[in-house]
Amino acid sequence: MKSQRRSVLRGFVATTLSASLLALGLGAAQPAFAQTTLKLSHQFPAATTPDGDFRDRLAKQFAAEVEKRTQGQVKITVYPGNSLMKTNTQFGALRKGVLDMSVLPLAYGGGEVPEVNLTLMPALITSYEQGLRWRTSPIGQRLEKHLEEKGMKILTWVWQAGGIASAGQPMVAPADVKGSKFRGGSREMDVMLKEAGAAITNVPSNEIYSGMQSKVLDAALTSSTSHISFRLYETSKSFTTGRDHSFWYMFEPLLISMNTFNKLTPEQQKVLVEVGLSLEKFAMEEAKKDDERAAEVFAKAGIKVVDMDEAAFNQWRALAQKTSWKDFAEKVKDGKAWMDMATSVK
Repeated sequence: MKSQRRSVLRGFVATTLSASLLALGLGAAQPAFAQTTLKLSHQFPAATTPDGDFRDRLAKQFAAEVEKRTQGQVKITVYPGNSLMKTNTQFGALRKGVLDMSVLPLAYGGGEVPEVNLTLMPALITSYEQGLRWRTSPIGQRLEKHLEEKGMKILTWVWQAGGIASAGQPMVAPADVKGSKFRGGSREMDVMLKEAGAAITNVPSNEIYSGMQSKVLDAALTSSTSHISFRLYETSKSFTTGRDHSFWYMFEPLLISMNTFNKLTPEQQKVLVEVGLSLEKFAMEEAKKDDERAAEVFAKAGIKVVDMDEAAFNQWRALAQKTSWKDFAEKVKDGKAWMDMATSVK
């Protein structure tokens, strides 16, 4: 009888222990880390063709490669076209950790972090190669450190040249913009345009079409890719291209919230950094292609297409130096030091 009771008791203990281990997840093989799903929001149209908006294609390529290299531990869902949140809320959402990732025109956050207005400073960047040299220069290292302190991290450096869509005559030199209702894209771009005699209306690039259609805008500066993706040839009569010479180069990196990044394992962080770096060549090549393609798309639509020559660019640069460059140096904390580092990169 005692032997029978001991046998029943041992069975009860074994069953209870087994159930406890299963409840704790210790009774079966478990993956090393639970799956993490991140949300990546951006304002640009979804790429539905192989030559669609490369910023959406970059986001999707990044997501696919990260999932592959982490063996499904990190999945990234891409939300194009403001389908997750509005353009102007993304910068703050990244800083607070409300949003995980974005491909974002950095100067949109200039109201919160004035230093990022440097990333759309007129006539400061004159080539893609010069822009990418920032990453390994003191200016890039300082920008990365400053952004991380503000809550976000750069994963892919993306620069884009831009041109001017106009509802009237071509706008090439500073004298051409006088009296027009203009979209510049950043505080410092606006400072220069105001000096040239333009009236400024601030809208994100995905609202330029409606602004020009409703005649709130006469002209707009934006990237070549956005000129194509947002079909600005439908609201324009002339187009000044971003190829050859452009005083408009904007930094539109792939960013991750530091709050999100810090929750990943060191191995996962390493994958994200490496994948982000690997996409920089793709971004630069696609941006260059779009500088040429924008000219073709506008011309095909019957829009007058012109290029900016060196003489007109030099006029813009001289105007930028005495307005926007001076404004940044004087009004942003350590602004002169930031400008000195930026202008030292040739």
